Parts: sequence; structure tokens; C-alpha cells
Amino acid sequence: MTESRMAVIDAVLDRLLDELLGLGRLLSPLCSLSVLLQLSALVVLLLLSLRVVCLLWSHAQFTRRLRCFSKPPTQNWLMGHLGEMRSTEEGLQAVDQLVRTYSHSCSWFLGPFYSLVRLFHPDYIKPLLLAPASITVKDELFYGFLRPWLGQSLLLSNGEDWSRRRRLLTPAFHFDILKNYVKIFNHSSDIMHSKWRRLVAEGESCQDMFSHISLMTLDSLLRCTFSYNSNCQESSSEYIAAIFELSTLVIERRGRILHHWDCLYWRSPEGQRFKQACSVVHGFTRTVVQERRAQLLHRGEPESHTDTTGGEEEKKKKRVADFIDLLLLSKDEDGHGLTDEEIKAEADTFMFGGHDTTASGISWVLYNLSQHQDYQDRCRAEVNDLLQDRKTEDLDWEDLSSLPFTTMCIKESLRLHSPVSAVTRQYTKDMAVPGGRVIPQGSICLVSIYGTHHNPEIWPDPDVYNPMRFDPENSKGRSSHAFIPFSSGPRNCIGQKFAMAELRVVVALTLRRFRLTPGGVEVRRLPHLVLRAEGGLWLTLETLEAPQD
Repeated sequence: MTESRMAVIDAVLDRLLDELLGLGRLLSPLCSLSVLLQLSALVVLLLLSLRVVCLLWSHAQFTRRLRCFSKPPTQNWLMGHLGEMRSTEEGLQAVDQLVRTYSHSCSWFLGPFYSLVRLFHPDYIKPLLLAPASITVKDELFYGFLRPWLGQSLLLSNGEDWSRRRRLLTPAFHFDILKNYVKIFNHSSDIMHSKWRRLVAEGESCQDMFSHISLMTLDSLLRCTFSYNSNCQESSSEYIAAIFELSTLVIERRGRILHHWDCLYWRSPEGQRFKQACSVVHGFTRTVVQERRAQLLHRGEPESHTDTTGGEEEKKKKRVADFIDLLLLSKDEDGHGLTDEEIKAEADTFMFGGHDTTASGISWVLYNLSQHQDYQDRCRAEVNDLLQDRKTEDLDWEDLSSLPFTTMCIKESLRLHSPVSAVTRQYTKDMAVPGGRVIPQGSICLVSIYGTHHNPEIWPDPDVYNPMRFDPENSKGRSSHAFIPFSSGPRNCIGQKFAMAELRVVVALTLRRFRLTPGGVEVRRLPHLVLRAEGGLWLTLETLEAPQD
């Protein structure tokens, strides 16, 4: 109730501010303008006062109801923990201290504005992540700033709208569809590795993994999503630059409380830059969707990955379906498909969620293996044995299950350096967690993936890179929610099999072709939208010759 009242007050305030800015153009009599300005100022002051009262009342209620959770020391009752949650190396170290001190959960208050429960133990996060999607809501604090970019996509929608989208999108991530993407992962890796060989030959062997791998994952995603060859690994692109710009601006806005208010943000220079970058991204996606729908009407459906009809010549003439095709062809149980605007939102979300997270995962795997040459050598031997006696180095879908140790190394890196540090949820009802504790409706539940993965009660020596944790024998008895790099439950990451396939292909081919050693630069973690490193993640590359038979 309090949140709905504040939303109404905010809407009225936004409208009043817009009207005030236009009064000078609408009115000419000075006396009328003066009177109206005074009245408007009084109304604005009254509404602001009401909002403050609502905030303080809500803050007091949540403070009372969250007493069942331990509360870390605060500056004072009003400001709470505002400013203490930092997206820096020190911020992650502070999470480590929280986990050691409180072991499973604690309350957290961002001033009187937001009331959170931070959770970092499998027993506490499991009932939340497994809760029905019908009562699960994506909060506006952590996800709302993405809405102008990603629209009402699967990531940001709720309720029946989310359920319908999930049903329509799930076939696009079937194994038979993903198999064809492996060819694209091979090709994009080949382009990146060719560039690396050239740089090493020129004496530039120390390279930032993030800058190269982010472009490589964008390249592969553009091919998987749009069948579009952007050549972005070799040349700049307005579309690629706009995606990077939007990611940066979302992080900047999240850290500035005043920019949480739309009427202020959209009038700021940063808000204008966000609108411009959105225009570029939306224009590109909208054009592709419209052109592809027209092609389907005139040329018929492209080849599906399971289609075995027709002769060889007929198959060669058909274009293989990509992500956009699959969305255009999807129908719900009533025979209704997605609109162009809905497809645009899902494609933009796939590009946003698929390139940065996977690039982060790959980069940190290579970093961890550069620190442990024995594990790197063992992975390389596994890949070389798999590709022995082959005419090409391309990996097939069936090969990915034949890389058990490499997969263990990938999983341990995803534990130690999770691309996404946390996910947040709100619920439309009170939620019970162990110890008789209850999270009140409307609280933001911050599920700390990083905290869970570094909880010493679950993972002994949590800061040590040890792939043997994921040996099948060592995994017995471990909680199903001790390892959640892709979240869990009905709202888990729909693209996790896509991401794991790309991780295996890129890591395997990279280790076959290069030896990686530390770049001699101190690594400080940077948890933004995904986990990065301050100033880049620099490794030294040594070109390897393919093993001779």
C-alpha cells in the first residue's frame, strides 16, 4: 500500500514539474504567472512532504518487521547503510566479512528508500529462488533502469506475461538448436585467435582478455541472433559502441540516488546519452526484425535444425534458422505469436545478457588457469587427446561432454569469480526462511551469488581455486543451491546451456593454441553489471603449435 501511494505521488510530482517548466510559454500576464507559480510550489511542497512521511512510515514498518534478521552497524537510524554497498574490490571484501560474521543473512537499509534482506546461504536462498513465478517480482531498484533499453522482456516481465514469454522462448534454447551455434563459436574463436597470433608476432603478447573476449562474444551473438556478420572483432561499430555505452550508464545511474528519479535523470546529460544509445540499438534491432518478417512472408520458413526433409541441394539453398527466426515462428497455445516490439525486446535482452556475462566467465577461467599451470596443462592435454587424428580443430556439440576436467575448471572459476554477483527479487506475499524468520512482502531480497559461493560453511577455503571440488565424488551431499552462477528455480537463466557451450568451446580452443601466464598487473575485481577487473584483465600469450601425430 505504501509503495503504491508513493508511486502515485511520484507520478503527480513528475507531471507538475513538467507543467511548471512549460508555464513560461503558456502564460503571459505576470500576475497570473506569479500566482500560479506560488500555488504550484505549495502543491509540490505538500506532495514532497507526503512522500517523506510515506517513506519514513514505510522505513519504520520494515525496520520493525525485519528485526528477526541480524542488522550490521549503521551510520544512524535514518541513513542506514546508504553508501556502504560499493562496486569495488573493497566492496567484495566487505561481503566476505558479512558472510563470516552473519553466516546466512542480514537486513540492510539504503536510507529510508529501500529495505533489503541480504542472503548468502543455500538453505536461505533455496525457498526464495524456488518460489512460484506467480508471486515473484523483479524489483525496480536493480532492474528498473534496464527497462527503457530492454522493454518488457523475459528478464523484466512478471506474472502471466512472463509465463507466456518463457513458454514461447524455451524452444529457442533446445539442444537441437544449440548444436548449430557451436559452429559459430568455433568461427568467432578462430577470428580472435588469428588476431592474437598477429599481435604476439608483433611483440604485443600481453593483452587485456576482457576487451578481446567481449568483442568475440558480441560477434558470435550477432551471428546467432541476427545471422549478421558485424566484423566487430576487427573494426568499430556504432551498434557495438551503443551497447557498451548503455551498460556503463546503467551502472553510473544505479550509484547516484538523485538519478533514480526519472524526471531528473532524463534531463541530465547522462540521460540524454542513454536515450541516444537506446535509439541506435532499438533502430538496428527493429530494422532486422521487420526485414526478417518480410522475408518469411515471401520466402517461407528457414531450415530448422531438426528438419530432414528435402534433397541435399534443397537443403543447401535454405538458410538455417537463427534466434530472430525462431521468435518470429513461435506460437502460443492459442496460435498467437510475439509482436515485432516483443521480439525486439527479447533480442535486445539476449544481446545484453549473453555477451557480457559469457565474456566475463571466459576471461576469469583463463585468468585462473594462468595462475595454475598444472591445471592448464591437464586441460590442454584433455583437449589435444579429443582432437587427435582430426582434420580440423573445430569442436562439435558431442565433443563438449568429453571435456570433464575442463568443465570442472570452468565451474570452479564460475564459483570463485561469478560473472553476476547477485540477483534480487521481491515477492507479493511474506516469505518464510529457516529459523522462523519471515521476509515481509515488498522487501527486496538480495540473493548474493558471490556470498554463497564464498561462504566458508559451504566451501572450505573459499578463496582457493580448486577444480576438484566439482569432481562427482566430491559433489555428493552438497546442497543444490550451493552453486548458482545462473540463479535457480523458475526464473533461472534461460540461456545457461548456450553460455556453458560457448565457455567450453572458447576455453578449449584457446588452451590448445596458446599458453597463458599472468600479465604482471595487480588484479582488482570490479563487480559492475558483470564481474570485471579494474583496468582490464591482462594475461601474457604464448603461441603453441598444434600437436603432431
